Amino acid sequence: MSDKETRSFLLVRLGSLGDLVHTLPALAALRDTFPNARIDWVVERKWAQFLELVAGIDVVIPLDRSIAGHLACIRRLRSERCDCVIDFQGLYKSAVLAWLSGARCRIGSDRRAAREPGAAWFYTERVELTGRHIAETNLSLALRAGAERPAAMRFPLRVPDDEVVRLRARLNSEGVKDYVVMSPGAGWRAKCWPPERYGELCSEVARRHGLRAVVNIGPGEESLAPGLLRAAGSAKPIILTPTLRELVAILAQARIVVAADSGPLHVAAALGTHVVALFGPTDPARNGPLPRGTVLRNASSEGTSHKRVAAYSQRMLSLTVDQVLAAAELEMSVKA
Repeated sequence: MSDKETRSFLLVRLGSLGDLVHTLPALAALRDTFPNARIDWVVERKWAQFLELVAGIDVVIPLDRSIAGHLACIRRLRSERCDCVIDFQGLYKSAVLAWLSGARCRIGSDRRAAREPGAAWFYTERVELTGRHIAETNLSLALRAGAERPAAMRFPLRVPDDEVVRLRARLNSEGVKDYVVMSPGAGWRAKCWPPERYGELCSEVARRHGLRAVVNIGPGEESLAPGLLRAAGSAKPIILTPTLRELVAILAQARIVVAADSGPLHVAAALGTHVVALFGPTDPARNGPLPRGTVLRNASSEGTSHKRVAAYSQRMLSLTVDQVLAAAELEMSVKA
């Protein structure tokens, strides 16, 4: 497709948070190549607030999960009459949205790479994905749409100043200036490190460095807090369940973020915050923090898996508090 023919793009990546982050370099490459093009993004409504912090998007189009919500979204997509739609998700639902948009050019992965192989039937251009990391494979789709390959991946994520002001006021009221973030949740249990170990880590960081911990507890993760607080004892971490805007502000201001393979980890890394990433069943070469971060993953006979297993993986359980503490101390010593 000729660059000159393209006047508008629609990006389809409905969720989740980490996957949205890993699509941002593809967006940035498109925006850098086509500075005057219209670039819209359709996403599940629960994540729309996050995309509103991303520079380079003209319109964020929210998708509600109801039938009425889907129909309203489809009507809106068709009314926009975009030239080119890129499906970064590779599922039937995302591919059908791309098809129903009415765009003459619909780009997605080929059958071998699509998460649901049949989704490829809805594309006019099927791409053999290159690269190992998800951000690299996403970029290969943008390149097919005419984007120029960037010298380095860029994550155009803005920090909301109003939320930073409110966060600082909250922390100042508790006598906290510098802090670390612990984010014990993840998409499923096999990716998690036990909350009690995060609590022990909070205690050690407070004892050795005088740093209080802010603990990010996402919606549905409330059960992680009691065990963490008990293990943390007198360190008294601050438990927060932030909105997405608040989460970005919290992660941007932290000295370091310790988290498993999860949305908050990838947001923090994209913001340039120091991170220690705890990996078990998932592959950091495919899902690791970008542009950089310290990754901990112990050798194990346990294979790589992205299955949603509801039990701790032995690989995650093999990570000790001392091991994570040493990595966090080393990461904090690295100049920004």
